[in-house]
Amino acid sequence: MAKKIALVTGATRGIGLETVRQLASHDIHVILAGRDAAKAEESAKKLRDEKLDVESIALDVTDEKSIATAVRSIEKRHGHLDILINNAGVLLDDQKKKPSEQSIETWRKTFDTNVFGLVETTVAFLPLIKKSSAGRIVNVSSGLGSITMHSDPSSAIYNYKIAAYDVSKSAVNAWTVHLAWELKDTAIKVNTIHPGSVKTDMNSAGSLDVEEGAKSSVELALIGNNGPNGSFSHLGQTLPW
Repeated sequence: MAKKIALVTGATRGIGLETVRQLASHDIHVILAGRDAAKAEESAKKLRDEKLDVESIALDVTDEKSIATAVRSIEKRHGHLDILINNAGVLLDDQKKKPSEQSIETWRKTFDTNVFGLVETTVAFLPLIKKSSAGRIVNVSSGLGSITMHSDPSSAIYNYKIAAYDVSKSAVNAWTVHLAWELKDTAIKVNTIHPGSVKTDMNSAGSLDVEEGAKSSVELALIGNNGPNGSFSHLGQTLPW
C-alpha cells in the first residue's frame, strides 16, 4: 500500500515539529511546512536523520500566493493529500492588558493567522483531500477557545482572558463544526483539538512537554471510519464548546 501523505503547518518547531515526528513514526510521509523555506528544510533534515520520511515546503498561511504555490507543489508531487493538520498559530496579546485594551492591530494579525489563514489553507487543499480515500483535517485550537469554560466562574480559565487569541480559537471551533457538517456525507472527517498547556516558545508557563502536546492531533489524524467528526477534544476527552 502507498503511504499516506500528511501536511502539518507551522511545523518548524514546538508542537508542530513533534507532530511531524509522531506522524512519520506511523509510517506516514509527512510534509513539514514553515514560512521560511530554509528553516523548514533544516527541521525536516533533522527528522530525516532520524530515518523518518519527511520533506519540507514553504507555506505562509497568511499569504495567498504561498498557499497556492504549496498546493500546486503537493499536487504535482503526490496527487492527493490524506491528512491536513492546521497547526500554525500566533499569540500576540499583551497579557497585561484587559480584553478591551488589546489593539485592533493585535486582533487583525491574530485573526489573519489563526482564523483566516487556517480557513484559506483548508479550502485551498480541500480538492486534494477529497482525492483521499479517507481524508482527515485536524484544527489545532485551545481550551482557551471554550466559551463555556470562559463563562463558568468555577473553571480554571475563568480569570485568564487573552481576548484576541481566545476568540480566534473560538472561531476555529465554529469553523470546524461548519466544515464537518458540509463534509458529513463524505469520507473526510474534520475535528479540532486542545493540545494542553504545552511548554513552548509561545507558552513559557506551560506544564506539558511537546510529546504530550502533539498526541491529540496525531490521534485525530489516525482515526478510522467510525471516528468522530466535528468534535473538540483533548486526548480523547470531549471538551465543552
